[in-house]
Amino acid sequence: MKPTLRLPLVVLTQLALPLFLEAQALDIPDWALPGSATHKQVPPPVGFHRDSRTVEAPLGVFDGQSDIGGAVIPGSASFDPGTGKYTVTSAGYNIWYNRDEFRYLWKRMSGDVSLAADVSFPNPGGYGDRKAVFVIRQDLDDDSKEAMTALHGAGLIHLAQRPEKNANLKESHRVESSVHNAGSTERIGIEKHGDSFALFVSLNGEPMHQEGPAMTLHVDGPFFVGVGFTSHQPGTTDSTVLSNVVLENSAGKVR
Repeated sequence: MKPTLRLPLVVLTQLALPLFLEAQALDIPDWALPGSATHKQVPPPVGFHRDSRTVEAPLGVFDGQSDIGGAVIPGSASFDPGTGKYTVTSAGYNIWYNRDEFRYLWKRMSGDVSLAADVSFPNPGGYGDRKAVFVIRQDLDDDSKEAMTALHGAGLIHLAQRPEKNANLKESHRVESSVHNAGSTERIGIEKHGDSFALFVSLNGEPMHQEGPAMTLHVDGPFFVGVGFTSHQPGTTDSTVLSNVVLENSAGKVR
């Protein structure tokens, strides 16, 4: 069924008009448009889902990659073995509420996990709510149970979980960084130790350290562990660069 655009054209500002026209061209529902002076993003309608698109081909330390939630513009990823850098490009409406849309590089794992990387956003003009994410999730569906930490383009870092399939994400802890400053890089990570998940950060070049309390979530092995990105704009792609990636099948290895 073709989504109905409920936002009257006459109330759109010059800033919002290009997004409105872009959404019509790409068949993007108006609830998925990012917030603006005339529009508020809201949760997806009950029962709305899209199938993920998956390529099972190794890329660096990862086993495969997926467009979780089937964003209308396919994402991509590349790995430079000389520098160890991953570039992840994606559109995508959000990683929040009861479903996600993002490009995800993943590895199947079981047991304890340590995952960390340096994060930068090459485009200084990207949307403030774009997210580089580190995610441990039960499956590749858009509404999977998961634990995640995200670094937003505007500087917010949070630890959150989707406690059950198709449930809304729940934030456990947040901290502000300075990654929104042009050229800055932050290092973040997530550790799984049994059913405990903790956020690790290095905001000013100091050694990685746990930030805030751990949260509790059970996922059955094998599960998916990896990194990803969403532009938070379903009709516009953007990118993140992840480097010095640590992925260990053990707790206590975030560094």
